Amino acid sequence: MASLHAEWIASAADTATISGEVGHLPADFRTDRTGKGATGQWTIVSDSTAEGGRALAQLSPDQTDYRFPLAIYEPVTATNVNVSVRFKAVAGRVDRAAGIAVRLTDADNYYVVRANALEDNVNFYRVVKGVRQQIHGVRTKVTSDQWHTLGIRATGNQFAVMFDGRTLFTADDSTFPGSGKVGLWTKADSITHFDSLTIHRLP
Repeated sequence: MASLHAEWIASAADTATISGEVGHLPADFRTDRTGKGATGQWTIVSDSTAEGGRALAQLSPDQTDYRFPLAIYEPVTATNVNVSVRFKAVAGRVDRAAGIAVRLTDADNYYVVRANALEDNVNFYRVVKGVRQQIHGVRTKVTSDQWHTLGIRATGNQFAVMFDGRTLFTADDSTFPGSGKVGLWTKADSITHFDSLTIHRLP
């Protein structure tokens, strides 16, 4: 069983565990891509350092710069959410990034918070009609080949971004006030492992 979990609060007992075999996309996920280049190669991989020994990984090494593979979690559609995921930036020459997309209506419209191990920063963007626009960001050390935790809390126009257990910054934006999906995100040739995805639906 893969150690990728999704939890959300719609009632006291609504909890789902996503499992699957190595070499396959987990159930309840679909893939998509913003930008150009090849589609992402999302699959469960063996990883002895991940919880349960497995992770969901994006493995395509396509170096197209404006390329953002997505693994979208289908069961949850929400406006206000608190989402966190553990990630490990494994490789990438153009980029070495991991992100969480929220309020995703399609592959060209959503918010995304991302950490980059080549740039040592965590940035928050809106993607509008396929064009990525930075809202806010800070510099912080993002180590390759080490597990980190990335999180975002979205409530109305207010957003809080967390990294390794601490709040890095807050931001205001009203571009996407409605509901959408939650997804995992990478950039260009980033080879990234993810586990422990947690989604809490908020009032």
